Amino acid sequence: MCGRYASSRRPEDLAGIFEVEQWEPEEQFEPDYNVAPTKDVYAVLDRPLKDAEDPKPVRQLRRLKWGLIPSWSKTPEGGARMINARAETVHEKPSYRRAFSTRRCIIPADGYYEWVTGKAERDLEAEGKKKRPRKQPYFVLPADGSVFAMAGLYEFWRDKTLPDDHPQSWWVTCSVITTEAEKSPLAVAPAEGPYTLADIHPRMPLMLTPDRWDSWLDPSRTEVEDLRSLLEPPPPGLMRAYPVSTAVSNVRNNGPELLEELEAPEEGTLF
Repeated sequence: MCGRYASSRRPEDLAGIFEVEQWEPEEQFEPDYNVAPTKDVYAVLDRPLKDAEDPKPVRQLRRLKWGLIPSWSKTPEGGARMINARAETVHEKPSYRRAFSTRRCIIPADGYYEWVTGKAERDLEAEGKKKRPRKQPYFVLPADGSVFAMAGLYEFWRDKTLPDDHPQSWWVTCSVITTEAEKSPLAVAPAEGPYTLADIHPRMPLMLTPDRWDSWLDPSRTEVEDLRSLLEPPPPGLMRAYPVSTAVSNVRNNGPELLEELEAPEEGTLF
């Protein structure tokens, strides 16, 4: 986790929620109910405006590519594999530590998808028999319907094969920070389980509650130990989860029907 999520809020709505001062209307894109790695996504960040005389950071809503490419990378090939950074090691990993210190962002979502392997397939895996597992997807979101603010990092990468004035000479990419999944009961759990987020998957995106947004985005905060205190998980009991159609497993499927709650899982699970 996190490998797929939904983002349907309009940029003007996100601008109001996060008190954004600057965003480009022409960069608006359609609601995406099946956001996958390498797609362009919305991110909120505090940064001085390009070519501005005033160096004061400005709250911006930007369009970034999901899959972080370190500034020192020679090629963009590894970006698709760097969609997540672990909260426990983000401060020390070469690919993330500089961004963690000075380039933090919030990646807004409706919620995220996670898959649970069916019981029969788990039994086969435990027996060492090879079979492609069938998995039941769940949608995880704040129980009160508020925005799911995922802690993220962003980075700039220069494509040296292109001239300076080429519109694609600079890439701005991002990664979602993950943490251990909550083991406390869900605020709203499905009738047939799972009962905790850890029952679904051992990891989850690090959700930032509104009282942490300003501190997380503040680029003047660069001390590692100070920043690590912001990686604490949110209070328990804020989330709900429910089963959704296995159609979401195909990245070509995209529409609000992917978020519809099922009365029961399509694939059998351990619960």
